Amino acid sequence: MGVWIFRALLVAGAAFMVYTWFQPWWSADIAVIKGENDMVLHPWGVEAVSQVRNNTDTAQFDMPFFFAPLMWVYLGVCMLLLAASLVINRRIKLGPISLPIAVILIAFVGLSYMAALGIAYGIGTLRSGWAGANFIGKSSILQAETGTKIKMVSDLQLGFWLSLGAGGFLTFLALIRGLFVRKPKQA
Repeated sequence: MGVWIFRALLVAGAAFMVYTWFQPWWSADIAVIKGENDMVLHPWGVEAVSQVRNNTDTAQFDMPFFFAPLMWVYLGVCMLLLAASLVINRRIKLGPISLPIAVILIAFVGLSYMAALGIAYGIGTLRSGWAGANFIGKSSILQAETGTKIKMVSDLQLGFWLSLGAGGFLTFLALIRGLFVRKPKQA
């Protein structure tokens, strides 16, 4: 019975990760553009409204051409690893410690997802600094063509925090797996 409870929790954790994948992690609102969320950061890159794309140097926020496909492959690999952890019962011996491979797979997915958030935050901070803006908070950006300063407000979105929670939940599941799935008895 414990195995099925754990499997249900793991499937819920995987679904939570997929849900957070499609949520915005960061957004910026530029004062001179009507509406909100003129720039939105997702795990696969930044989406910007046409006014931003047409009036700024997109190299300041666009990722290399291979980044988006790489991130989608990452999500697919994570889902495959979580699916594999549902059926793999083998263990790996690391010195005196014997760990289930499923624990390693689940922990890898959870920790790597949280690391992806940290990397996204670091890259966002670095790139916004190059553009003369703050990644979080209020900024005045100098538009090169006109020489005018444009006000921008940016902040982390709920999706960022939910993604952190999804990675933490998966890591927690890796740590408590032994409470639900017992080591097979040897004959």
